Amino acid sequence: MSPSTPRLPNLERVPKHAAIIMDGNGRWAKQRNLPRIEGHKRGADSVEEAVTAADRAGVEFLTLYAFSVENWNRPKTEVKALMRLLNDALRKYKSRFGEKNIRLQAIGRLNDLPENVQKSLHEAISATSNCTGMTVILALSYSGRVELVEAFKSIYRELELGHLDPAQLNEKTIDHHLYTRYYPDPDLLIRTSGEMRLSNFLLWQLSYTEIHVTTTLWPDFGQKDFFSALK
Repeated sequence: MSPSTPRLPNLERVPKHAAIIMDGNGRWAKQRNLPRIEGHKRGADSVEEAVTAADRAGVEFLTLYAFSVENWNRPKTEVKALMRLLNDALRKYKSRFGEKNIRLQAIGRLNDLPENVQKSLHEAISATSNCTGMTVILALSYSGRVELVEAFKSIYRELELGHLDPAQLNEKTIDHHLYTRYYPDPDLLIRTSGEMRLSNFLLWQLSYTEIHVTTTLWPDFGQKDFFSALK
């Protein structure tokens, strides 16, 4: 452990599943009179810090809100730059996560992503599929409301086909039709930049989740901040 690496604190409990709304890249850049993309580039470094901290702490699942359905409405130049950053990051994850025994997964409308990003995502997921350590889940082109609509459509189709009994519908039925059906609900949600809202993220899954909001902007978020949230 290098001198700059924060010490892992003594924790009474460690969440099995932590989720992060990574907010503040634009404000970070604006405060420094830099282009917004510079904030996104710095934010990419914070992703690796958060993954390292979660892995060190013993978190089993880490979900990162990386790109929302609404983000497609941003200026085209910014979206293109974000997709380039995402593609570069996925290429890194393919080897780095494998070396750390970390499995990569993704949720959202993944077919909305550019073909080259879909290819890099598939390769990274495939390359880490046999890893047995922590699972990192990227929420990409994600919308909590869209997820619920798609789940209800899927349930309706099964009802029409007679594969589901209407009398047996319950919360577990919805759970089993969500993008997150293979993962436990988050125990902890972290939101950076001080905003007090969910921003259409995991609306069903966060019903009983503890929420930690920090005013730290995402590009400044490091391992020490993650450990503070756990404490």
